[in-house]
Amino acid sequence: MINFRYHVVSLTAVFLALAIGLVVGTAALNGPLVDDLNDRVNGLSNHNNQLREQIDNLEKEVNSQENFAVEVAPHVLAGQLTERRVAVVSLPAANKYADSVVEALTVAGAKVVGRVTIQDKMTDPANKAELADLAHNAPASVGALPRNREGVETSSALLAAVLMEMTPAVPAVDRDKVLATYQDKGYIAVDGQIGEVAEAVVVIAGTPYVDRDATEKNEAMLTVVAQFDTAGPVVLAGTGVAGEGNTVAEVRGDPALNKTISTVDNVQTAQGRIATVMALAEQLRLAASPGPEVKAGHYGNDAPTLLPKRAG
Repeated sequence: MINFRYHVVSLTAVFLALAIGLVVGTAALNGPLVDDLNDRVNGLSNHNNQLREQIDNLEKEVNSQENFAVEVAPHVLAGQLTERRVAVVSLPAANKYADSVVEALTVAGAKVVGRVTIQDKMTDPANKAELADLAHNAPASVGALPRNREGVETSSALLAAVLMEMTPAVPAVDRDKVLATYQDKGYIAVDGQIGEVAEAVVVIAGTPYVDRDATEKNEAMLTVVAQFDTAGPVVLAGTGVAGEGNTVAEVRGDPALNKTISTVDNVQTAQGRIATVMALAEQLRLAASPGPEVKAGHYGNDAPTLLPKRAG
């Protein structure tokens, strides 16, 4: 008769055999699988290292190109705008580029007569009525303005009239009064004293609005640019053409404005600022010429060419 001890020994032997089989089988299978997995991990790690090296090289290349543009700027821009009077107008979110644009204009010999920043308040649709009232109370010395209740349009036309060279000229006292009024109301910010009117304007565009009033606000920025264009030569310098409502893209897509307003889409780079200055020099030459209907060019990363042709 089989006793209890015999059952225990038998069951232990069975389980021991199963355990040994599992260990041996797992080891036999895991060897190739682990090796293959290790190979794949090592391959991915090597590929990632290669990608990091490529990124580092690309960053070095971009920095090198930017440094080259900075160093070559004085040679390219010298004499392009000697003694030409230029105003710099920054749209909302674009003032951070103004110093660099002013520096490039100065290198070209331009006289930057004033810097004005359009504040967010001016593009807010809630302020249309007040803007219209301000424009309709303009000094008598200012020429005809749009006679409507479109506040951004009428106010932009007024600002352009006092900042740019007009016939008849707006007296300095009236210019100062208009600018002070709009600044006190929070619609613009004026950097320093504006002692002379400008022959041409560089308008710097930032990124488009994306809030619930974005459509109207982006249209307002385009209106500002268009009104300055009616007063004289304008170069619009922005940071790409992506995003719905991008001012540079809107100008380029407008069949009328793209013939009179020059655009640059990479003002954040030294190359773009060189293009901005050269485009302004081109604008002034074309404005003085009775020739072609198209008096503008479009330059940058998303344009047919990077730079205008250098005069002289």
